[in-house]
Amino acid sequence: MTPRSTLTAALAALLVAAAAPAPAQVKIGATLSTTGPQASLGIPERNTISLLPTEIGGAKVEYVVLDDASDTTRAVSNSHKLISENQADLIIGSSTTPNTMAMLDTVASGATPVITLASSARLIDPVDDKRRWVFKTPHSDSLMAEGIARHAAANGVKKLAFIGFNNALGETFWVEVEKAARQHGIEIVGKESFAPTDTSAVAQTLKLVGAAPDAVVVGASGTPAAMPARALRERGFKGKIYFNHGVANNDFLRVCGPACDGAWVPVGPVMVADLLPDTHPVKATAQAFAKKYEAANGPGSVSLFAAYTWDIGLLLQQAVPVALKKAKPGTAEFRAALRDALENVKNLPTATGVVNMSPTDHNGLDERALVMATVAGGKWKLQQ
Repeated sequence: MTPRSTLTAALAALLVAAAAPAPAQVKIGATLSTTGPQASLGIPERNTISLLPTEIGGAKVEYVVLDDASDTTRAVSNSHKLISENQADLIIGSSTTPNTMAMLDTVASGATPVITLASSARLIDPVDDKRRWVFKTPHSDSLMAEGIARHAAANGVKKLAFIGFNNALGETFWVEVEKAARQHGIEIVGKESFAPTDTSAVAQTLKLVGAAPDAVVVGASGTPAAMPARALRERGFKGKIYFNHGVANNDFLRVCGPACDGAWVPVGPVMVADLLPDTHPVKATAQAFAKKYEAANGPGSVSLFAAYTWDIGLLLQQAVPVALKKAKPGTAEFRAALRDALENVKNLPTATGVVNMSPTDHNGLDERALVMATVAGGKWKLQQ
């Protein structure tokens, strides 16, 4: 081949390459509470995003992660930025119920699907014009409250008191705990609240101890939930202490220390994956995730919040290929198709349960997603 023909062939190859369409790229935004009082939730969530797939259905997947500092205003501004500047096809987050509640108007007006890492059923129920864009991987508070009340009733609890955050998480969990307790014939004898940023809950716990409950439920998340538990034990409370699933990470155990020994927490199967019977439908999935996460972040580092984030990756692997058949990423049509595809995920084993979404259920978990764990010697133990 002559130099001239070689040059002609090279130019032709360049023209073909230039004319070829660029590979599709799906953009996933995330607003997580990686600093502030809820950082024990946001940090493992951020760590897990680095393990999520970077290619799905032949399309590259890019992740843009922002910190909302456990603040509702920052969560809203982050969601605005992810939609308008980053043109995200889907948003992960936020880490907490108040933050995600604050984002509802923004994501609805931007017609962008969200998979939140917060627990409240109010985020997805009822599936109205705003909530039709919102899905969640965490267990709903109603499921966990029922697990607590059922366990308490079976273990002789007649009187129950509650202390929780003075925000949407605490209030919604209180509503579910009160309902479940009454259904199981348990009397409510006290209710107190505290802020996630408070440095003491002594006054509230003194009132609870004075009400002489058999058990106290702490409706809070992250390391701040340890504060009332420590105060209860320091004031001589000998009854049972229950937490919601917002404490299911080892950083919480470190902060709570001996005060949490003997406490009960409804958790997802991943926290006790190796202790599950081989017949459990998500044992293999939960074990595989725990192994992968701890290989990257150290032994004993797995948390329920990391697992919730991992489950988003599993949902995306189901939904993105379906949406790609209908539209191109970066368009309103693709976002709508992705929303529709998420709503139709069926029989998906994840690290926390078996997911069956529907037009009226944007969580899709059932009783198989719940196990009751206790704390013994600073470790999670499966109820036998």
